[in-house]
Amino acid sequence: MTSSSTFSSPVLRHVECPGVAGGPRGEAVRSHAHRMAYWEWNDTGDARHPHLVLCVHGLTRQGRDFDVLARQLARHARVICPDVVGRGQSDWLADGAAYGIPLYAADMLALLAHVHADAPIQTLDWVGTSMGGLIGMAVCGQPGSPLPVPVRKLVLNDVGPALEWPALERIGRYLGRPVRFASVDEGAAALWQLSSSFGPHTDAEWRALSEPMLRALEEGGFGLHYDPAIAEPFRAMTQEAALQSEAVLWALYDAIQADTLLLRGTDSDLLTAATALAMSQRGPRARVVDFEGVGHAPTLVAQAQARVVGDFLFGTAA
Repeated sequence: MTSSSTFSSPVLRHVECPGVAGGPRGEAVRSHAHRMAYWEWNDTGDARHPHLVLCVHGLTRQGRDFDVLARQLARHARVICPDVVGRGQSDWLADGAAYGIPLYAADMLALLAHVHADAPIQTLDWVGTSMGGLIGMAVCGQPGSPLPVPVRKLVLNDVGPALEWPALERIGRYLGRPVRFASVDEGAAALWQLSSSFGPHTDAEWRALSEPMLRALEEGGFGLHYDPAIAEPFRAMTQEAALQSEAVLWALYDAIQADTLLLRGTDSDLLTAATALAMSQRGPRARVVDFEGVGHAPTLVAQAQARVVGDFLFGTAA
């Protein structure tokens, strides 16, 4: 890792992840060792600062989604934003059936062990948007998880144990479909058509969010940054299987010991107000903050959204 004590732009690093045996539904799937990329922010003045915030993105997104939030949080802690395997700068898996929460959770534990070995973590917080929140629930809800230290504070961004089936169907309609854009601007416009539920953004904000979502293609133009095979396990899921997994997710949620903040877009089609209310009344009894005029999921780019996260993690000084 770098000897520099501060860097106001993210530094790209990598960690070797061992892989896991077995798929999310117990099928015979093996994920071999792979390399996961992560972006590190640190403006604390201490390259070995003992407070770490892990920010984990949603299903089709990547670690640069958190640039605005990370830049603010990095004044108080080291901030690490991984590209979950199959996305961004990380490796793609040979077997698409291995993509799933069990592997992603194992990768995050490998990442934390790697970072802890280099610079010991004394305080650990987790910010998870959508899928990143599910990964956080899987890690925090299992008391035996080999974490360097327990997660102190957990932010679940527009996700909970009960996921609405129509929203999952909506995501499945575009996930992994082949696309090609002539330019970054064309790609950004297409992404906005899929993601307008993220809420209002300026043109500059949306372009900043969109550029890391696109990769140059050898044949010219741009495609999406992620492996289309991440759609394989998603499309194999049935409504019955989703309902069965809900009980497992509630059990994980109820076992969470971390101080928990739940963020919800009031127009979200994935996380209902009823589920958010239940999450405030059981398990870690999450504090719930709603963002008006936003669906699934808040990007945490708007200052009002970022401030809520900073205040929760660090107090009003953030």
